[in-house]
Amino acid sequence: MGWPRFAYSAALYTLSPLITWRIWREQVPTYSRLQRLGMRLDPLPSGPTIWLHCASVGEVRAARPLIEGLLQRYPAHGLLMTTLTATGAKQALTLINDQPDQDRARIVHRFLPLDYPGAAKRFMARVKPALALLFETELWPNLLHACRRHKVPVAVVNGRLSPRAFARYQRLRPLMASALANVSWLAAKSSADAERFNRLGCCVDATSVVGSLKFEMPSHDRELEEGERLHHEWGGRPVWVAGSTRDGEETLLLEAHRQLVTRYPEALLVVVPRHPKRFDEVARLCRDEGWSLSRRRQQQPVTPHTDVYLADTLGELSVLYAAGSVAYVGGSLVPLGGHNVLEPAALGRPVITGPFLDNFADVAEPLLAAGALTQVDSPTALAEALVCHFDDPAAAQRQGQAGYEVIKAQAGALTRTLDGLTRLLPQPRSVV
Repeated sequence: MGWPRFAYSAALYTLSPLITWRIWREQVPTYSRLQRLGMRLDPLPSGPTIWLHCASVGEVRAARPLIEGLLQRYPAHGLLMTTLTATGAKQALTLINDQPDQDRARIVHRFLPLDYPGAAKRFMARVKPALALLFETELWPNLLHACRRHKVPVAVVNGRLSPRAFARYQRLRPLMASALANVSWLAAKSSADAERFNRLGCCVDATSVVGSLKFEMPSHDRELEEGERLHHEWGGRPVWVAGSTRDGEETLLLEAHRQLVTRYPEALLVVVPRHPKRFDEVARLCRDEGWSLSRRRQQQPVTPHTDVYLADTLGELSVLYAAGSVAYVGGSLVPLGGHNVLEPAALGRPVITGPFLDNFADVAEPLLAAGALTQVDSPTALAEALVCHFDDPAAAQRQGQAGYEVIKAQAGALTRTLDGLTRLLPQPRSVV
């Protein structure tokens, strides 16, 4: 074991009580916690296995077209998905259940083991994948080393490295360089991402720029139909949907809504917190500020007197965006890097965010250039943007259409990624 990985592993063992406490909370009752140690992984898909790791909800959603492409291109292979978080696990299970019957049996989800050397060895010895795919920035040194020991080719797909993440990893460059040496192919989202990975030590010859899989959006006909039904059920009111909101942000959104209702008293705010553990907290905040609240999980109806609708469920964000006239994407009025602005844009909805979009700058840039994304820096600016959209529905519709056209124009990353993977796992000749 080289000294960077030895020091890293020693630090993990030293911090194991804190790590165990933090990860142990990220649990789904039907899963064994021993999966965090590379145990209790059975049953796994039959036949050769492709392993795909996604950190959490956003990555699982973005990986959907890749997952479906892999199932089609490699019909003899099973797919093992791993995630770090409980919400990611639930999103993976939703994705699996959405697959056709013949494909559903080929996919299983398990929790990723903690990156202790022993856990990584046990995981790799049990899974024995034909190919390992790590989504975006999931670089775990001991798991990557275990892949090399078992001669498993590794690809980093949709590779993303924000300037902030790069600065953190730069302080650990010897460790990251040794980890990236185990990567067979890195499919970067952009040339800037590729350059940052190369500066950390990833081989230039093993790096390609393929574009972002986040632009590979599935058909949203079902979501649009269900969203239209919900909007009608809510009385056709002016509706704005705040998705993936984070701690400290809901207070700002409620202030914007308070200003909005002075102009549009019938306006409805739909709040979709990012983390389920905050559902009750957000409900208390709304009630403490005097808003009339309905909760989706409790099947409380939206009445003409409902001011705020708390969408405290999982897996429905696209439907809820479709039910609104305007979408606000959270994690962006507070300095947390933002969330996926493409999801509402793919539904043809005008999109508003705050100024903090570090984690999605690459996908936000073409939307901004097309006039399909509005950035605001305060509750007052947000309220003013919402009033503009509700005052001029035709302009709002044009903005939404512009975002949809951007996504169509950016497509192609999926084909480039799948074609690149055939160098590591050849496509069966019987499949055209």
